[in-house]
Amino acid sequence: MTISMTTPSDTVAKKNVAILVLAQAILGAQMPMIFIVGGLAGQSLASNPCFATLPISLIVGGSMLAATPISAIMQRWGRRAGFFTGAAFGSVGGLVGAYGLYLGSFPIFLLGSLLTGVYMSAHGFYRFAAADTASEAFRPKAISYVMAGGLAAAIIGPQIVKFTSQAFVIPFLGTYLAVIAVNVFGAALFLFLDIPKPPAPSEDSPKGRSRLELLKTPVIAVAVICAMVSYALMNLVMTSTPLAVVGCGFTEGNAADVVTSHVLAMYVPSFFTGHLIARFGVEKIVAAGLVILAGAGAVALQGVEIENFFIALVLLGVGWNFGFIGATTMLAGAHESYERGRMQGLNDLLVFGGVTMASLASGGLMNCSGGNPADGWSAVNMAMAPFLVLAGGALVWLVMRPKEA
Repeated sequence: MTISMTTPSDTVAKKNVAILVLAQAILGAQMPMIFIVGGLAGQSLASNPCFATLPISLIVGGSMLAATPISAIMQRWGRRAGFFTGAAFGSVGGLVGAYGLYLGSFPIFLLGSLLTGVYMSAHGFYRFAAADTASEAFRPKAISYVMAGGLAAAIIGPQIVKFTSQAFVIPFLGTYLAVIAVNVFGAALFLFLDIPKPPAPSEDSPKGRSRLELLKTPVIAVAVICAMVSYALMNLVMTSTPLAVVGCGFTEGNAADVVTSHVLAMYVPSFFTGHLIARFGVEKIVAAGLVILAGAGAVALQGVEIENFFIALVLLGVGWNFGFIGATTMLAGAHESYERGRMQGLNDLLVFGGVTMASLASGGLMNCSGGNPADGWSAVNMAMAPFLVLAGGALVWLVMRPKEA
């Protein structure tokens, strides 16, 4: 189902996109920061190495739990209120995480991670906010451009880690203090957003489809599956990457460089992903993303030299970009504006539920499924296969099914 939401001009949309690109660059920098050091900090605090990636899992779990409330806040009070809420929780999460490191308390550190997840949930709505005021023609480009703001985050975040991770006697404390500053500074951008609050529903306004009815819509079902698989597999591999790089004899600096290359690969394609979708169709771009994700796993399984890590993680980033932006574009055009809060909250609940399970599995596969880091890294990458088959099969079914009249 294609829904036309054409506007007379995309001037307002382009202004909002510019603000959201800056927010993605500045506030988004905290995500690579935390993903680089979270597992390493967890490894230093946890009594069992199998729980090393639990801080990352709780961030994603917090995002999953916050998806529906954040979406409801945005539906009632507007995008700005939801984004301010996310930045506030990002600051508090950084503060609690820093306090946990200071005390050497793994439970307190985990609480900080859970609170940070509320920021991650709000951050995920930047892409939907980009589409709110955009015409149907500009929508895939708007989503793509906002995702491209992560390019700057990919550079800024790891560089902050290099300067702050060992700035204090307590490792990684400086990084978590820097997260607080990033949230406070970046939140000011949302004052300039110009996205109208959704109108309050009247008695005779359309109620829209229920959550179950929405999920039974073929395009929506496949979009959610492809988004879940693309994001979950990216997280599965990325969460273990710093542990694998350091465990295979390389340095924390090497791990930061590998993650930088990965996050760059996640966002550089966003400059043209929207154009590719407009030219070739969203289904083909999502399919290309799934194939590239499979290629990432294949390269990782060839060895644990530093070149393998770089190439695999670059492919992982590009595959995520095509798969996730494509799935987001499919979803954005498959529901009405009055269904937005219900559908987008449900989507992110399901997507980040899958990502939470992937990040939980990542630590166990990496640290507890083999006799050494290389074996664990192989297990992580082999785990991608069944889920890629699932998403690929769903996409083929959508394309091959008879079109509705």
